[in-house]
Amino acid sequence: MTDDPADGSAVDPLALPGVVHTTREIEALIPHRWPFLLVDRIVEYDAGAQRIVGLKGVTATEWFFQGHFPGLPVMPGVMQIEALAQTMAVYVAKQPGFGDRIGLFAGIEACRFKRIVQPGDLLRLEVTMERLGRRMGRGQGVASVDGEVACEASLTFIIPPEGALR
Repeated sequence: MTDDPADGSAVDPLALPGVVHTTREIEALIPHRWPFLLVDRIVEYDAGAQRIVGLKGVTATEWFFQGHFPGLPVMPGVMQIEALAQTMAVYVAKQPGFGDRIGLFAGIEACRFKRIVQPGDLLRLEVTMERLGRRMGRGQGVASVDGEVACEASLTFIIPPEGALR
């Protein structure tokens, strides 16, 4: 971090214009790490609208492309859902009282895959929360490439009691 000469505030030297959270900042909010961290940056966050948008640059070196499928690399649908869930986890981690807790899938409903995601695509991950309680949450997720929906689903998670995962 460096000081911003305009107002003396700390500035992340890796931050890019239009980026709300860098990969390093995402790692400070959720426990996922390479090779399973599937959100590269957060580009929009609106607590009032209960909405967050992340980006995932899909590269040919992703571990899952080795077997899915040789000669025709396709990002597995479950990985697209996981990327949406991780984006939702960043939103939840930013809410008061949730920073040190992790959610676990409780349901995936109305899931549809509409477009193949391949190396070179920039996956836009948009999540709008519908409900967030102390123990449970639900939101709508849409993953898209170039404005075309690749995947959409309603994601529900539970937050286990403290100590349940230790």
